Amino acid sequence: MTFPAKTPQPPYYAVIFPSQRNDGEDGAYSQMADRMVELATEQPGFLGIDSARGDDGFGITVSYWQSLEAISAWRQNGEHLEAQRLGRADWYRAFSLHIARVERSYDGP
Repeated sequence: MTFPAKTPQPPYYAVIFPSQRNDGEDGAYSQMADRMVELATEQPGFLGIDSARGDDGFGITVSYWQSLEAISAWRQNGEHLEAQRLGRADWYRAFSLHIARVERSYDGP
């Protein structure tokens, strides 16, 4: 995975997922997070992903997609649905989800 994600010229969509992890490290979480990135890269319309998490458990993941239809298909993927269920039940104290259309994008040095 490249950081920052190499995205095409806009327009495209960003799914922004800020989250606060529950206390304690869970190896199952790390495995699932890795699997979700692997699986997302196989989905039609996936463009890239950027993700970071601090020592305090706060993280943000931004995935990039060609269309709203691609985002919807990803949301309904069976393995992703299971990850969502586990996140709500076990891994996240709080989270939110934002979908935005990217109109402009600039890269720095």
